[in-house]
Formats: sequence, structure tokens, C-alpha cells
Amino acid sequence: MKVRALVDGQRVSGHRHHAGKSRAGLFLGAAVLLVESPSNTTTAQAQSALPPVTVEAPVQRPKPARASESPQRRTQAAARQRSRNAAAPAAPTISERAAAAAAAQQAAKLGYRAMPSSTTLRSGASPLDTSQAVNIVPEQVLKDQLPRNIDDALINVSGITQTNTLAGSQDAVIRRGFCDNRDGSIMRNGMPLVQGRSFNPAVESVEVLKGPASLLYGIMDPGGIVNTISKRPELYQHSSVTLLGSAFSASKTGADGLLDVTGPIGDQGLAYRFIGYGVSEDYWRNFGRHREMLVAPSLAWYGQDTTVQLNYEHREFIYPFDRGTAFNPVTKAPLAVPSTRRLDEPFNNTWGTSDLMQASVEHRFNQDWKLYAGYSYNTETFSANQLRISTLNFTTGVETRSNDGTQGSLSNASYGTSYISGSFWLGNMRNEVVFGGDGQYRTIYRDNLIRQATPAINVYNPVYGLVGPGTTVSNSDSAQTDKLGQWSLFFQDTLHLTERFALVGGVRYMDYDQIAGRGKPFITNTNVSQDKVLPLGGAILKLTEEVSLYASYTESLKPNSTIAPIGIVIDSNVAPEEGVSYETGVKFDLNKRISGTLALYDLDKKNVQTTKTNSAGVVELHTVGRARSRGVELDVTGRLTDSWALIGSYGYTDARVTASEDRSLYGMKLQNVALNTASLYLVYDFGTALPGQLRLGGGARYVGDRPGDAINSFFLPSYVVADIFATYETKYQNAPVIYQLNVKNLFDTVYYPSAVNNLNVAIGDARRVSLSATVKF
Repeated sequence: MKVRALVDGQRVSGHRHHAGKSRAGLFLGAAVLLVESPSNTTTAQAQSALPPVTVEAPVQRPKPARASESPQRRTQAAARQRSRNAAAPAAPTISERAAAAAAAQQAAKLGYRAMPSSTTLRSGASPLDTSQAVNIVPEQVLKDQLPRNIDDALINVSGITQTNTLAGSQDAVIRRGFCDNRDGSIMRNGMPLVQGRSFNPAVESVEVLKGPASLLYGIMDPGGIVNTISKRPELYQHSSVTLLGSAFSASKTGADGLLDVTGPIGDQGLAYRFIGYGVSEDYWRNFGRHREMLVAPSLAWYGQDTTVQLNYEHREFIYPFDRGTAFNPVTKAPLAVPSTRRLDEPFNNTWGTSDLMQASVEHRFNQDWKLYAGYSYNTETFSANQLRISTLNFTTGVETRSNDGTQGSLSNASYGTSYISGSFWLGNMRNEVVFGGDGQYRTIYRDNLIRQATPAINVYNPVYGLVGPGTTVSNSDSAQTDKLGQWSLFFQDTLHLTERFALVGGVRYMDYDQIAGRGKPFITNTNVSQDKVLPLGGAILKLTEEVSLYASYTESLKPNSTIAPIGIVIDSNVAPEEGVSYETGVKFDLNKRISGTLALYDLDKKNVQTTKTNSAGVVELHTVGRARSRGVELDVTGRLTDSWALIGSYGYTDARVTASEDRSLYGMKLQNVALNTASLYLVYDFGTALPGQLRLGGGARYVGDRPGDAINSFFLPSYVVADIFATYETKYQNAPVIYQLNVKNLFDTVYYPSAVNNLNVAIGDARRVSLSATVKF
């Protein structure tokens, strides 16, 4: 009996083992057939619509029994025939087909093949058939580089820099000159998060939709959204355990542990996954410790036409709350102390818990139409001791500090969306449409704000431990509240006028309310209720099946708000911030091996909120500010040859203030935005040249100098940071074992990724060496 398949027009055949020995032939046949399928098939598609396995076998024709044969001989012949029939292999199970699908996709993953999630653009359209830039950090890149937060993961994407991380406790990445922490632009599976840190071992890949994304996501800054994609349950049983040891220096060590188990439940398409993770490590500066625990169970059902996903994450954490160092306003140089020296106290920490629950259903009505519905609830509670610098004499080293803190912070976001996507013909023109709606209710609340004076310290000869955490609650600063609700309908149509040319049009109607303020008793400082219609337009010209040109016009909207008193209450008379972007570029996907985007954009943001103190000493609000960002971005990822893979980027971002009543801001570059950024990481796979599989990789990222404050009074210097890694996969008693060495910040570069002001400048992590061992079973 033989298994036969065609690969690149050539017939492949091989002998099948006898029954009872192995099903390797079935796996081989399934894998070969899967290789013939389109390489951009997602894992979920591969599991819900697995390809059949065709087995050719010579037809066994039993000889007719002669009348003279005895009943005993006829019985023996029938038994032999039943034995031969039993030896014929059964059709592969769902689990076997899923395993074959995973094996076929693994080569693409090792080659840094980018496989976008349908949740980012609300459709399953190919990137070549869309009019906006989407940059992807694939799963294998994350496995190789081992980023520790979203900032680390996005070093691979063009035009991204870090902004105020709230002393290392919040995701904060600028895209195309805009965005901030807690701005609602970080997503999980296309649904918004409020937890401070979004990246953890339950994340499989990261995608960035560049530019205004309000058509698909509602209230948003114009820089774009970051979508983290969850690891999903799989229909074949496999598990892994990883133990990792790390060291910043001889005395600053730590350890991680990760358990990842997934497989089918029964044989009807139900699957589970469980991820458990824990870390305890010393902080690289002179005191502090990072501890974190994550449990992430999930369930999925892959039916013939319906897929149901349920996932939950519970996280507990404690981080150092580190505001970094200071820059001398006269010399423009960093404080002349070792980079490891902190300027606060050992009790400066943030600690808390977060929970994320998500459910989604995708139902395919037919080959052209499908329905998606999803719901997400995310909440985080935390407290923090936030002793910070008030003043610093750079000559004497005397530092005055405020013993601040937050008690009882609570944030939550409830979000639901549903949309239908599909295609139909209008005459000779094909329409690909997405129509749906969403609703969100988000609350950010800070209960007790600590404000307390504390004795000074000398940063050149510090003595720690003479003060404890603050306890004095400032009622006027407490009960900080920001509540936002929005409800929307959206529609988008891609009209294919010819096989090569398409127009894109869309519109969102959005209604929103926002209340913000603070104080005990509570004082309302924002009370907004408005609605808005936002359009989108674009065009796509496919030069070939592998290259397309695109152009787009997009808009964004974000209401102005404040928790602090500014002399007036922000209401519907105060215009919201609005962004408008023009973008054009080229996308390519060459030989389904290497893909990328070259984009040029011009982005304008108006009604930027500014404050000004009048002659009577009253702070006034003005929304006459305007800023624009213009730039060029290049992102490339994929396989250069059978051995070489890469991910690289370059971004040129010219972002500055173009209108302001405060003349000191006019023409200033936007804070923390670098004019030039670049990254390049290469991996070489030795394949079967060695007894095991060895992969070596490394690269570097460059970030140009950036203004450290709004008035450009000082600049953070440019920097280059290099990383390397090596993985070696072998077997121990038939169990795959992977050893991995990572060195981050290879040359122990001292660099400054972001600043709030000259007394609050973040310092990048020192050199970190880690060694891990993963056992698969």
C-alpha cells in the first residue's frame, strides 16, 4: 500500500508501515497535502477546515468460493478477509490532521513568516488587499527575542518609541508621533485592555495597525492600535515545560517557569489550553524585585462552520516603581552617578492583580459570509508607593522628594462587538464588506492619593531607609475618576472595479459620553456628551499577485478631558481632538517567503488641549493646539533563503507642534519622538547539518535623539542596543529538548528610552543573560 501526493508537480510516494507499527505514513501524507494549501491559512482555519488525506490502495477482490469448498474453509477465508480489512488504516482523526497542520506551519514560523490575525482589520483580507499598514511581530520572533513587555516586542516595528511608562508600570509606546499610556489603544484579540502591562506568555504574536483607526475601533489617538494575539487551544495533544535562569550581574539573578499544555477533549472539536507562569528576579539597579504570576486557561470548539473561543487570564504582580534618573538643565547631561543608583527608596513599588475574560463566536454561513461576535471584560487593581524628586541641586547633590502614593486604584473595561463580513457581486464588480457595531464602558479610578513631605537626601552619598511609605491622604487629589462610554455602528466596503484595482470606503457613527474629575467631595471637571461621523477612503492597485500599491484617507477622534480643575468644566462646547491622515505606499509578499510595507504618511491632529495661566493667575483651557507628523516607514519580515530569516524596520518621523497660543511650544518637536529609528535582526538555521537543530541570531536597534520635554529644553541622546540568541533542539529519551541562550543589551549600553521631564528620565535595562531549557511532551 502506498501514499502518493504531488509536490511542485512531482509525484512523491513511499511505503506504508504495516498495521500496529506506526501511523507515520498518515502524518506524512497529511503534512504533504497541507504544504500544498495556501501558506497564509491561519491556525484556527487549519483546525476547523482540515484537508482530507487521500490514500491509494490496490482494491482487494475476494475470489468467489467454489461450491466444493467446505463451510469451514469458507469461514477461514472470510476471517482472513476481515483481517486484511482491519489492517487498512482508518481516516486520520481531527487531532492527527491538526498535528499535521502544525507541522506544515512550523517551517513558515521559523522563517518569520507573518500571519496576520483577522481581528486586527475585522476581516480575513490579505494585507495586499487593504489600504492601511499593518506591521506584525510573528510568534517565532517573540520566542527568539524573549521580550519582557510590549515595548521590547515593538522594537521590531518602524516609527515606535517609548513614552511615559509611569515608572515602568504601564505600556506606553508612541506610533507615528502620537499615543500615550492608558489611551485605550492596546488590544487583546481586537478588544481593548486597561491593565498596565499587556504582554505575557499567553500572547502569541503582536500586530500594529498604523495611523487613525477610529473607523474600526472608535475613540482613539491617531497613531494607531497595538493588537496582542492570544495563544489558542489546539486539537492535538502537546505540552511543554520551560525553566529559565537569568542574571543582570553576579548578584542580580532570577528565575522563570512556564507550563503550556493543550490538546483535544473528546473527538468532536473541543480543545483546551492551560498556561501557567511565574517569575521572581532581582531588579538590575541597586534595589528592587520583580515578581509575577499568571494562570491562563482557555477553551475552544472548532465546528464545521462555527468556532467558539473562551479565554481567561489572572495575573498578580509587583514591580519596582522606578522613575529613573535626572538630566542637568544647564549641561543637558545625565546626573553624574552610577546608572545602577536609584534616587528613591526600596519601598517604591507597584503591586496588584489583573483579570481578563474574553469570549468570541465566529460562524461561517457559507463560503462568502461569516459572523463574528466578541465580548471582553478586563479589570486591574493596584497600589503604589511613588516617592519622587521635587528638586535637585546638581552641584551639591541635595534632592528634595515628595513621598507620594496611590491606594486602591481600580480600572475596568467592558466591551462588546459584533460584525458581519463577506462579499457579493454588483454587476461585474465584487464588493467585500464589513458591517457591525460595538459598545464600550471604561472606568479609571484612583481612590486615595498620598501627598507627604519627606526629608532631603544627597544623591552623591545616599543613605536609604530613613523614611517609610507616605500615609497622608490628600482629599483634594483623591477619587480621581475618568468614565467613558461609547456606542457605534460602522461599515466598510472594498469595491473591486477590476481584478487589479479596488476602492475602499467606510463610515462610523459614534455616540459617546465622558465624565472625569476628582476630589473628596467629588468635583466634576469633564462632562461631555457628543456624537460624530467618521469617514474612511482608500484605493488599492495590485501590480502583481505579490505587489500592491495603496493610498488611504483616515480620521480619528478623541474627546478632550481632564481630571484636574482648570477653571472651567470641559463639556460639549469644547471640541474634541481630531486626527486626519493621508497615506500611500507599497506592500509586497514575495514568493510567500518575505513580506513588508513601505509607507509614506502625513498626519495632522487639531484641537490639541493646552492650558495657560491668565493675568489673574487662573489656569485656562485652550484647544487651539495643532500638531502634525510626517514620515516614511519600511517594515520587512520573512525568509531570505532556506537558512536565513530576518525582521527589520526603518522609520523617519518628523512630528512637531504647528499651532499653539503658547509661543514657547510653537515649532517644537513632539516629546519622546525620534526623527530616525531602525532595527535589524537576522537568524541563521543550520538545519540538519548537525545532530540537533541549531539556530543563531542577533541584531540591533537604533533610536535617534528625542526631546525630553514639551519645550525641547533637553534631548535624550541616541542609542544602539544589540541582542543575540542561540537555540539548540535535540532529543532526550525521544522527548524534544530546546536549550536557549539570550543576551540582551550585549554591550551593556546605558541608554534613556523616555522622559517625563528632566527630573524623571527612564533608564534602559542593563545587560541581561538568560539560559532556558524547554522539554516538549
